[in-house]
Amino acid sequence: MLPPQKKPWESMAKGLVLGALFTSFLLLVYSYAVPPLHAGLASTTPEAAASCSPPVLEPEAVNRANGSRGECQPRRNIVFLKTHKTASSTLLNILFRFGQKHRLKFAFPNGRNDFDYPTFFARSLVQDYRPGACFNIICNHMRFHYDEVRGLVPPNAIFITVLRDPARLFESSFHYFGPVVPLTWKLSGGDKLAEFLQDPDRYYDPNGFNAHYLRNLLFFDLGYDNGLDPGSPQVQEHILEVERRFHLVLLQEYFDESLVLLKDLLCWELEDVLYFKLNARRDSPVPRLSGEMYGRATAWNMLDAHLYRHFNASFWRKVEAFGQERMAREVAALRHANERMRTICIDGGHAVDAAAIQDEAMQPWQPLGTKSILGYNLKKSIGQRHAQLCRRMLTPEIQYLMDLGANLWVTKLWKFIRDFLRW
Repeated sequence: MLPPQKKPWESMAKGLVLGALFTSFLLLVYSYAVPPLHAGLASTTPEAAASCSPPVLEPEAVNRANGSRGECQPRRNIVFLKTHKTASSTLLNILFRFGQKHRLKFAFPNGRNDFDYPTFFARSLVQDYRPGACFNIICNHMRFHYDEVRGLVPPNAIFITVLRDPARLFESSFHYFGPVVPLTWKLSGGDKLAEFLQDPDRYYDPNGFNAHYLRNLLFFDLGYDNGLDPGSPQVQEHILEVERRFHLVLLQEYFDESLVLLKDLLCWELEDVLYFKLNARRDSPVPRLSGEMYGRATAWNMLDAHLYRHFNASFWRKVEAFGQERMAREVAALRHANERMRTICIDGGHAVDAAAIQDEAMQPWQPLGTKSILGYNLKKSIGQRHAQLCRRMLTPEIQYLMDLGANLWVTKLWKFIRDFLRW
């Protein structure tokens, strides 16, 4: 006797119930992983909480902008505001290596690879935080809150960040974060970026989910209102506040020159600032912004444009003070050393698509729905002298964070779900 057949509607109903439960679970996880955008400063640390107060301070730098190689001591207390799509992952690797080499104390996020971005930073978000705790290095993504960060590091900590041409940053952010910004889903055609820039006010909603990625992202990351009127006096006030708080603002377009200034400021050695370009995006099939579209992108991100112009000017004043000829020599030395490490460390000598990366430990985090971020293959035979340095220079951010002891359970769970669903 044949077993009774299930009615089609019963199977369909069970499938719908299971699907609804699984979707609810994903939404619960994601709601934890991505906090609400407009959470204010109410979640910051109570004023009575003790701030970092180290018993002994390291020597102060000879000069706020430039150290003197004959007199300064290597600086070990550093705050790096990691802005988005500005080569910041490459600089992060430099800080990871230095901190690991000198056994410094990092302030890591708890559960994720960022400090509950896009909410404002709070000390309570730091893994194993206790009132009065001091840290040497803070460098993961956050929405900056100066007082909260200031309370975690010694008074002589160096504050740095990095900026990028706002039009180019917007282009990169649009392609990378677009899939998780719902307001872009209504765009059609092969060049969504160009369509958006033809009439951005038609599509943009400042209150939309993840909308901050698509306008004045630098201003937002620095903790300011990215919807300010560009003509407001507050814009210049904020820019001058950034200048007071940060000892050095690097420029992505002049990364090598920036690292030379950073090396001098921190009194580090050349080996400390060697790098390979990490988290780079594969060339898009869509053409780069044309002259007209570049102008539109700049106008759409005018707050960031004002910010960038100010620090582009101050950057070259620092270069002038450093010495043009000296800068040229040190940039050449850095590039020569980087090229030497490339031949020692990288199989094939260049970055490859994710599908061609052989070691899972070398796989970079990918944007949702595509694998556009390049990575590297480590050479099979590397001498003992360089083996450790090569691996550290090539290790992507997530893996390096775990190597350093960061608890990334939310990030790992999200990766498991993405891999399972092939997102």
